[in-house]
Amino acid sequence: MASFIAVPLKKTYEVDFVKPLRTFIQNTFTQADPDDYNQALSEFNKLRTTMITKSVDKHESALEVLYRYYDQLVAIENKLPIAENQIRVQFKWRDAFDEGSFLSGKRNLAIASAAYEKVCVLYNIAALQSQIAAIQNHDNNEGLKLTVKLFQQACGIFGHLKDVVLSHVQQDPTPDLNPDTLSALSALMLAQAQESIYRKATQDKMKESMVAKLAYQTSELYSDAMKLMQLGSIRELWPKDWLPTVVMKQAGFHGMSEFYQSCVAQQNKSYGEEIARLQHCMELLNASATRGGTTFNFRQEQARGQRALESAKKDNDFIYHDKIPDLKTLDPIGKAVVAKSASVAQPMSTKFVDLFEKIVPLPVHEALTTFENRKSQLVNMEVGRLREATQLINSVLASLNLPAALEDLSGERVPQSLLDKAQQVQEMGGLARIDQLMSDLPELLNRNREILTESMKSLDDEEKSDQQLREQFKDKWSRTASGALTKPMRDEAGKYKSILDTAIQADHIVKQKYDTHKNAIALLSKPKGDIESALPAASAAASMQNSDVVKTLRDLIEQVSTIKAERDVIESELKEAKFDMSGKFFQALATEGLINEEPLSASELDRVYSPLREQVSDSIHRQEAVLSQIQNSNTEFTNAKSSNQNAAQRETMLKDLAAGYDSFMELKGNLEEGTKFYNDLTPLLVRLQTKINDFCFARKTEKDELMADLQKAIANTPAQAPPVAPRYQGGSGQQQSTQDTSSPSAAPGAPTAAPRGVPPPRPPPPSAPSTAGPNSAITGATKPSPSAAAAASAPPPGGVPTGLPYSPNPTQPGHGQPPYGGGYPGAGAPGAGPGQWQAPYPGYPGQGYPMPQMPAGYNPYNPYMGYPHQPPAAGYPQQQPPGGYPQQQPPQGYPQQQPPQGYPGQAAPPYPQQGYPYPGYPPQQQYP
Repeated sequence: MASFIAVPLKKTYEVDFVKPLRTFIQNTFTQADPDDYNQALSEFNKLRTTMITKSVDKHESALEVLYRYYDQLVAIENKLPIAENQIRVQFKWRDAFDEGSFLSGKRNLAIASAAYEKVCVLYNIAALQSQIAAIQNHDNNEGLKLTVKLFQQACGIFGHLKDVVLSHVQQDPTPDLNPDTLSALSALMLAQAQESIYRKATQDKMKESMVAKLAYQTSELYSDAMKLMQLGSIRELWPKDWLPTVVMKQAGFHGMSEFYQSCVAQQNKSYGEEIARLQHCMELLNASATRGGTTFNFRQEQARGQRALESAKKDNDFIYHDKIPDLKTLDPIGKAVVAKSASVAQPMSTKFVDLFEKIVPLPVHEALTTFENRKSQLVNMEVGRLREATQLINSVLASLNLPAALEDLSGERVPQSLLDKAQQVQEMGGLARIDQLMSDLPELLNRNREILTESMKSLDDEEKSDQQLREQFKDKWSRTASGALTKPMRDEAGKYKSILDTAIQADHIVKQKYDTHKNAIALLSKPKGDIESALPAASAAASMQNSDVVKTLRDLIEQVSTIKAERDVIESELKEAKFDMSGKFFQALATEGLINEEPLSASELDRVYSPLREQVSDSIHRQEAVLSQIQNSNTEFTNAKSSNQNAAQRETMLKDLAAGYDSFMELKGNLEEGTKFYNDLTPLLVRLQTKINDFCFARKTEKDELMADLQKAIANTPAQAPPVAPRYQGGSGQQQSTQDTSSPSAAPGAPTAAPRGVPPPRPPPPSAPSTAGPNSAITGATKPSPSAAAAASAPPPGGVPTGLPYSPNPTQPGHGQPPYGGGYPGAGAPGAGPGQWQAPYPGYPGQGYPMPQMPAGYNPYNPYMGYPHQPPAAGYPQQQPPGGYPQQQPPQGYPQQQPPQGYPGQAAPPYPQQGYPYPGYPPQQQYP
């Protein structure tokens, strides 16, 4: 007896997950090896394919596949974001209620969004649950329990989708995903769950009062579903038997609630109430049968209720004689709300295992990336302070020619510190190494600029194409605008462009420093003998070697060396500091659902780097004090040291060589950092270019599909009917008539006006009267027929002067004689002589005689133009010519006119005066 409605499934098409997901892992999680996830990607791809094929199996094993796929989609939502501007995988789903046709095609919607995929998969889970529930064996408890469970779960899923579909699907959804549709399906599933509980209650033979409440609640739920399903926006969506089934069940279960409540009334010996409820029950079941038609499945209950009603009436008539109350006075039955919507479980599958468990969620990855950026910024700032202070002290010592001036007191040999510096320069490659780095830098820069330029050009071309098509197709071009999707990529490209611009400026500074110290670096790159020969000789100052000022300067130079060594240790500690932020970010994501990265990172960075930052500041302060002492002592040393011109030149060259060493070390470091920077930037730009190329390719594929759909829609649009060809071209022309033949006042067979430019056809020759002879007479009065009266009130036909107060009527008696014995050949009638005259006068007003079409140029007032081929009026041999035309009275009042009845003895009514003289008319007989 139970017949449940099963929701149809949405159809989808296969996609490829492997390539786009692998590319994203490679580009985003730089520390991960994409090859480690090949098996997981293949399993994920296979899982979706299995989901498509297993959906048609109406079994719980098919549900398990859908559960696992949905859980995997939820698991990767925060790890591998599938969206139009992230991982672009196009999901195409068909409307579940669209059967499609050869011409109109099918209602499809394709969106590159994991949220849209989740919505569609959830819909199919609920639809498959309804299908499995509908085919269960509802005659046993296990089948009914599973049916109740599945319908309640389907109700919860449809209700959940109703709340989230518009936020998850950014475009207009297909009709099956319309919130009104989902709300109606949710209500329908809940009603069917309540019906299953009612079935189980009847099988378990529960108390009639409880069964009545269950049935009444079932009727109410079907009533809610019926109202939602009959909304104008979705009414035409349902299969043809759905609404009749729901309407039938709504009335049927209301009737069954009355039936079981009548049993309660019988038990309470309220026989009148029993009969009233049974009568209402039969009314409802009969209405259910009428509404449901072939879907009616309460026939057994209907027969059972009829038997109970007859038995109750019989017993009441012969035994109880209880008064039958009015239905309005009866107590309400009440409701038993048992079926309820089930919430969406998470995870849905008990056997779910995340295929991408090793990948951290994207919020955690982004938080870690942001933390690393904060850490790098802080480290670079502190290391920069240290290096700037070191460069300052090196430049001051080089300007003072220290410590070379202390070592060159003899003025003959090269200072040992300078020789050590020259050896370091030579070991590091010397000027050749700097030249090589300088030549490689522009090539690396140009390579990165070309990658960035090509990427931006691809984005510009794609946006231009999309804009042109949007302007061409207007609202029909329904896909997301390129500008909204490419903004993150353009922002990233803009960031890289600014980085490159800054690097170019830094390269110029390096080039200027290279040009300034190129000669000094070249000399340091030469052997010791070349350096000695290049230095000018100076007078000896050996007496100053043990002086106090020299000792002081040497102590200060040692302190400078100590400060530099301490700075190397501090810089190493700054760069090698370790943090464990993953646990903190995971904990924050689990407890709060989001990661507030900034305060977490700031507190951890401050905890680790605060002591190191204090050491950097202390080192800089100590340097300032040492430099002040060095400058004072060097002034004293310079005053005490005798010098000549050669000594000044020698000291200047030593200063230049010391500055050249410092510049070499700085240039080498800067150029190597620049080379590493450009080499590290290249893969980032290549990833951006790959992302942009994938995006442009996907957009091109989407554009081609949308263009194909638009072309199909345009081709299937019904063409407008061509204009009707005019008659002179052989067409039917546009029929226009001054007389509306459909009007009740139009006379049958009335002529129509000829089209403009086309001459009217000649009238057909009249047929001779067969019954009236020349000697026939009117023996009785004749009344005009209703059709004639109607014709008299019709407007004049085309071609007749509209100023006449009457319609021409050549068939009126007495108007059939030819003029002056002549007339048209063959116009005579039987019994009419050749000299008889046919009058061309128009008929009396209101006589109702139809008028044939006039030939072109006909004038009814010309006495010499008679009606062609008109037979003479028969039956009036004594007709006299109309007399007294010159004395005819004006048309007001018609004093001589008699009523049309009584033709015998009736005088001919005078014609209305038209203002035209009628000379020479032959005499006309008067009516007897």
